[in-house]
Order: sequence, then structure tokens, then C-alpha cells
Amino acid sequence: MIQIQKQYYILRLSFLGFRFQGWQQQPGTKSVEGMVLKTLNFVLPGRSFKLLGAGRTDARVSALDFVSQLILKGSPLKDLDVFRDEINKNLPADLKLMSVSSVSKDFNAIRDSISKTYRYYFSFGPKPHPFCAPFLGYFPGILDIKRMKKAAGVFVGTHNFQSFIAQPGPASQVIRTITRCELSLNEILSASFFPEKTYYLEVSGPGFGRNQVRLMVAALVAIGRDEFHEESLKRALLSGESTGIKHIAPASGLHLIEIQMGSPFK
Repeated sequence: MIQIQKQYYILRLSFLGFRFQGWQQQPGTKSVEGMVLKTLNFVLPGRSFKLLGAGRTDARVSALDFVSQLILKGSPLKDLDVFRDEINKNLPADLKLMSVSSVSKDFNAIRDSISKTYRYYFSFGPKPHPFCAPFLGYFPGILDIKRMKKAAGVFVGTHNFQSFIAQPGPASQVIRTITRCELSLNEILSASFFPEKTYYLEVSGPGFGRNQVRLMVAALVAIGRDEFHEESLKRALLSGESTGIKHIAPASGLHLIEIQMGSPFK
């Protein structure tokens, strides 16, 4: 029996998520995975391959560093820089392959993801310019940023995130760990049409449940409006009891900043 040779690569992608229905390919929708698969089929005609993402992103969520794994049957790619450039020639302007690297056959994009960092960018007060919509979440009214900064630290540690995961099922992992959660004035992402002051919440951890960061932001916004309180947040994280907060932060403010991988490259 002839054993078919396989090649293993890690692809690091950046994309503006505003027109995509998230990473995962779904029938009848425009997804990041679907666009990458279409481009790979064009650049590698006749080649058999599999693409594995290190998790998922929600619709309209952007990424600076999304990791996917390419398992390619047959001979290795001749020149990784040429391959990267060919892929980028054929991807749309809001999606870019940043780098390609060889990995060992033991590498797994899901299993070897050890930490993810997200930033949620937002503004409040007067409604911002419409061009802000792909980059920032917007919250009408006044927010007490000082109170929100203090409450953000409550999320750090291992807690019951039952109330911060959308529609958790019996098998959902609700006990999760946050290693960093800080709210800061935004001096990173800028544009001429941005409001004078914008902010971001930076959150890191080994893994996140569905809509977790956006629900965390919603809780902090409710605290900033004096509609929810830090002690209530602590109780919810201890017991998993409902926060009573009905809204969720808009998806377009969420940016996946980095995925740290634990498995060494070959």
C-alpha cells in the first residue's frame, strides 16, 4: 500500500471581519474560511488539502493574528514566500496571509493554542462617524470609565462564566480562566474619523466561550451606566447566576489580537 506524503504548515491571517459571517464556512454565507479555501483551490489546482482553524470568530469580528493549519497531500511547497504572495494576490483587500511556516506532523492548531488575546474597541457619547462601524463598538450616553476600569480586574482569575457565554449547553465549559483584563484609553488604533477619545478592553486567556468577551464588555458598560454593580459581577462569577443584562456588545468592536501557540515549529 502506497502511503501518501503529507506536508504541514501554519498560516497566520489578518482580516477585517465586517463583511464576513465569522471564520467557519457555512452554506449560503461569506466566511473567512470559505474565502481562504476558494483561494487555496485556485493557487493549488488539483492538490488535496485540509484547513483547520485555531477556533472560531463571530460574524463581523476582526483579527490581526488568526492561526490556521494547512495539511497538504503530496510534495512540499517549493517556496513559502512565493506561495504567500500568490495567495495574497487572489485574496480580497480585507483579508491577508501574513506568514507561512512549516510545522511538524504532531502540530495541531486547536490543541496547541495556549492563549488568545482580544481587544474590544469602543466609543460612547455622541454618535460617531458611520465609517467607525467596522472598527468600534458604540454605546450611547455617558460611561464612568474609572468605575469600568476598576471592575474589569474582577474578571481576572478562574471563575464561573455561565452568565457570560451565549446559550451554554450541558457540555459547555463554563469554568474559565482570564489572565489579563484591563480597560485603557485607545492610542493604538486611529483614524481621522474616530472620536477624540476611544477606549479598549484587552482580555487574555487560554480559551473563550461563545460571545464571552462581548458579554463581559456589556457587563462593564452596564457598570459604567450605574445599571449594574461590581458586587453583583463578583456574585455572578462565583455562582454562575444570571446578571440580568439583556444586551450584548456589538461584534464589530471585537478584534482578535494574538494567538499564542505552544507547539514548536519543525
